[in-house]
Amino acid sequence: MGNAGRKFIDLIRQSTAKWANWDPPIPVQVGAYGRLNAETGELDIEGNIYDPDFQVLLDKVDGTLRLANFPAQIGAVEDDFIVCTMGVGRNDLKVDGGINVAGLGQASIKGEWQFQRGKRGALLIMHNPRQEYIPRGRILETLYKVPELKDMHVVNSIFKCPAYTIYLSDKSGEKIALALTPSENGTEPEQWWSDTNASMLRKGQHKDYMFTPLYGLKRKLPLIRRLMRESPIPDPEGDDFWVDVHVPWEPLDEDGDEDYSYGDEDDGWAANPERKGDDFETDNS
Repeated sequence: MGNAGRKFIDLIRQSTAKWANWDPPIPVQVGAYGRLNAETGELDIEGNIYDPDFQVLLDKVDGTLRLANFPAQIGAVEDDFIVCTMGVGRNDLKVDGGINVAGLGQASIKGEWQFQRGKRGALLIMHNPRQEYIPRGRILETLYKVPELKDMHVVNSIFKCPAYTIYLSDKSGEKIALALTPSENGTEPEQWWSDTNASMLRKGQHKDYMFTPLYGLKRKLPLIRRLMRESPIPDPEGDDFWVDVHVPWEPLDEDGDEDYSYGDEDDGWAANPERKGDDFETDNS
């Protein structure tokens, strides 16, 4: 297909408001910043707020904040996280004589997923994920003052896990079965089993939290100049200086290519600051 990674990222974002990592073994770090690549959907990283070089930039606007004293926070281990996009249905995986897989009955995750014919669907599974995130409160408010971050997208949170599966359907109306089964050796990580070797199926497992399938992105809030003194806009505070990032592409067709047939209708894609041509009178330096 044309652009599988971008299509997968776009579908997952519609369901979670987060950004999928098409290659979860490649780490995405909390505090990384850069620009979204409109062709691939990936974040082209240019630096990290926890780098020593960035502290030099921060000192120019606030000489009292030392980011080394505010490392990324690590959340508690969460329940399994499963995202099925629109048109994808999940059913129980029946354990019977037709499937001879060791440990299937004790699998921590198992199921069958039915995909819609003629339409792309996406599946994301994270086993026992945990979040890492920039401490809430003072950090993001101070980062807003750094001019070098004006047009940047900042990774404010990530999800890490020891086992993941991602899948993008081929539009054939296929059904796939998946299970995360215990290993015969209790010291080894659980193992993925599937009844398919489809090219768009990616999975991995490790004894440690090695994978980053999902992350959050923030951008500076454009502060629109106030033209009417009679109806003032309350000033943002704390983390509210940063808002979610829009996709930097037009609506996508089923193959991940931009579909310009949407025209100029008000379909929710208007006034998107990540897209070229959407200009505002703002002050967010």
